[in-house]
Amino acid sequence: MHVSRETWDELDVYAAMIRKWNARINLVAPSSVPHLQERHIADSLQLVELSQPDAGLWADLGSGGGFPGLVAAIACRDRMTDFILVESDQRKSAFLRSVIRELGLKRAEVISARIEDLNSLKAAYISIRALAPLPRLMPYLVQHLEKNGQAWLMKGRQWQAELDETASHWRFSVESHPSKTDQSAAILKIWGLDHV
Repeated sequence: MHVSRETWDELDVYAAMIRKWNARINLVAPSSVPHLQERHIADSLQLVELSQPDAGLWADLGSGGGFPGLVAAIACRDRMTDFILVESDQRKSAFLRSVIRELGLKRAEVISARIEDLNSLKAAYISIRALAPLPRLMPYLVQHLEKNGQAWLMKGRQWQAELDETASHWRFSVESHPSKTDQSAAILKIWGLDHV
């Protein structure tokens, strides 16, 4: 994804903060820290490029260290999109708030709660990366997506099997996009959800 020099500078600040905090809080796997740009940041940017948000609310569920939600908030800071990062771990939430303050991301906020305990967020976009198998994610999508909303899920090598299992219990529309950073992974766009 093409981003401005200013955006790359902000992503560099974010990466530096991850390196600093990761020794105390497990934000990313220690083995992936030397590869933050390609393993996590570029991975998240491809989702922003695919989804092209232009307005409404983007909810990132199970934000962890901020992938992809915080990367999306940085990349889209000049758009009319508001970001909510949902993270139940208080230490990770504190990290996310520190990055938001440091970068002055006025359209981003953190909610420290369990996803299922929240009232409906009525989000236009939902993003999820490495949280749970797809069948377990579907109730979260139903709960928090607005009627015409889109879910953007970053799934690993088992994505097709998860999709097949989910299709036996739910009706939905789906597009799969191959990941540019992991040949065995995919980004799924899901919308029009209904229980079978």
